[in-house]
Amino acid sequence: MVHFVSLYDAKTRLSALVDRAAAGEEIVIAKNGVPRARLVPIEQLGARRKPANAMRIEYLAADFDAPDPRIEQMFGDDTT
Repeated sequence: MVHFVSLYDAKTRLSALVDRAAAGEEIVIAKNGVPRARLVPIEQLGARRKPANAMRIEYLAADFDAPDPRIEQMFGDDTT
């Protein structure tokens, strides 16, 4: 069943309307009695993605993101 709501009511009760739409209800928002928008549930796309681990990284050194003195030297080494 489609439920019609005025634009003013939609603004003041948006959170509740979204919950109702998520539960499967179709809600039409009208402005001055003219339907302008439809609030419907989004289809669920299935299970969440699982990372493929394509690079096969199993270990990260504790200092993997530590500054490299050779690179700092290339950029002027402003450590003063």
